[in-house]
Amino acid sequence: MPQIKVRGINENNLCKISEKMIDELVEAVKCPRDYFEIECIKSVAIRNGKIADVYPFVEVAWFDRGQEVQDTVAKIITNNIRENLNIESMDLAFTVFEKEKYYENGEHF
Repeated sequence: MPQIKVRGINENNLCKISEKMIDELVEAVKCPRDYFEIECIKSVAIRNGKIADVYPFVEVAWFDRGQEVQDTVAKIITNNIRENLNIESMDLAFTVFEKEKYYENGEHF
């Protein structure tokens, strides 16, 4: 159920890299393909009183899978975006869900 939330990257460009990237993530995370979701969040950046380009930022929200898997996932996502979309710089962060605080249909994990 890793949720990949992306800001500052065009949704059509994300579509171009999504299949290959998810293929790589399935292998790294060892979970089914349909557990992954990429969400493209449209946002507006304002700097110095003017609308500016949104800096590319990716958030992965998931249950902890350990530092090694997390590092691998960060590299897979970063490499796919930077190499295939010609994005020079971007940030990525992980949000970790706690099972007792995550609910599906009113029941926690």
